[in-house]
Amino acid sequence: MKKDEILGKFRQYLYGLNTYYSEPLPVVRGEGKWLWDADGNRYLDFFGGIVTVSLGHCEPRVVAAIEKQAKTLQHVSTLFPTIPIVELAETLCNLFPGEKPAKAFFTNSGTEAIETAILSARLHTQRTEVIGLRHGYHGRSMLSMSLTAHSGYRLGGVHDPQIRHAVAPYCYRCPYKLEYPKCGVACANDVEEVIKTTTSGRPAAFIAEPIMGVGGFITPPKEYPGIVADIVRRHEGLYIADEVQTGWGRTGGKWFGIEQYGVKPDLVVGAKSLGNGHPIGMTLAKAAVADSFKGSTIATFGGNPVTMAACKAVVDVIVQDRLLDNAAMVGTHFRMRLDGLFEKHALVGEVRGMGLMQGIELVKNRKTKEPAPEATAAVMEAAKERGVIIGKGGLLGNVLRISPPLNVTPDDADQAADVIDAALGAVAKA
Repeated sequence: MKKDEILGKFRQYLYGLNTYYSEPLPVVRGEGKWLWDADGNRYLDFFGGIVTVSLGHCEPRVVAAIEKQAKTLQHVSTLFPTIPIVELAETLCNLFPGEKPAKAFFTNSGTEAIETAILSARLHTQRTEVIGLRHGYHGRSMLSMSLTAHSGYRLGGVHDPQIRHAVAPYCYRCPYKLEYPKCGVACANDVEEVIKTTTSGRPAAFIAEPIMGVGGFITPPKEYPGIVADIVRRHEGLYIADEVQTGWGRTGGKWFGIEQYGVKPDLVVGAKSLGNGHPIGMTLAKAAVADSFKGSTIATFGGNPVTMAACKAVVDVIVQDRLLDNAAMVGTHFRMRLDGLFEKHALVGEVRGMGLMQGIELVKNRKTKEPAPEATAAVMEAAKERGVIIGKGGLLGNVLRISPPLNVTPDDADQAADVIDAALGAVAKA
């Protein structure tokens, strides 16, 4: 199918879909770190399907696991135990960064996994109020959009009234106009203020991303999650780590982003990179919380044998290829290159992130920090024209989001950094 035909059918038969570029980019093939469009152009993929393609496209060992399971058993629903679901559950529960033992619940997406986590917390605590963060993003159901604090993603106007939001740990745009570390991490203490003033004082849970993905890879101070965890537990609530984007080694050296801060969560939500592009949602909970989840419930396609086999293969490859270490090593090198762009380009207001989850916030003026969303879109276009795919985000639409596969090399990082360097220069001149 030619490019024009793909785009014509895309516009005619699909709705509600966003595309990053001025003209949608029809992608027809992927292999490892590379993508090809309908015109045969090749791109270095440094966005990974929105922080999802952890091992590169069509990773042979994952494909082999899918093919083998597809020929053995494809579907029976969660009403029947299968070998793939118990094997994956055992593997993931052993990786759970909170208090063990743990148990797993599988669904089809991060949104569903968020729903499961919140329901589990409410059933366990017998409370309903939940604290999220401004700038946070958690999905596209009514509940997950309620937890999301981006007006553009809160569609429909009807939301869960039991959700509250505290200020985000967004140091670059501190809501208190303070500077870290002199601030004493005041943003963390706002969680207690929210609990005391806008809830009954008895929250079911607090939920946050260790690094705020759609929010623009906002990376909190190292003390922040620990302070918040203490506050929430003093009020007998649960701490939920939304690892949909930060999980599976993305932040380098650790399986989960929350481990970078030394906090033990009560529940962990995962998706995206666990499946390397295969639809998956996962909720891990310490056993006491999981055992409170009583009553009739099923996830028809959650725990699908083919999906479970794919995810188990992903975890195995991460272990076999020592990709946690690679993400830390290449991430450090890549960050050094990106920090160099801050020194070179006035458009760059801040570089932030961990491992292979790096963000560049673009501004028109470093002193005023006026956001530069138009320049951000232009840099993305310029990078694409030079053969590198990156993403964008942030409430203000001015953050470049960069999240390549975990197995990229320092040379790949250099190629991406060189292209972003050239793209920033071209946009600045324009």
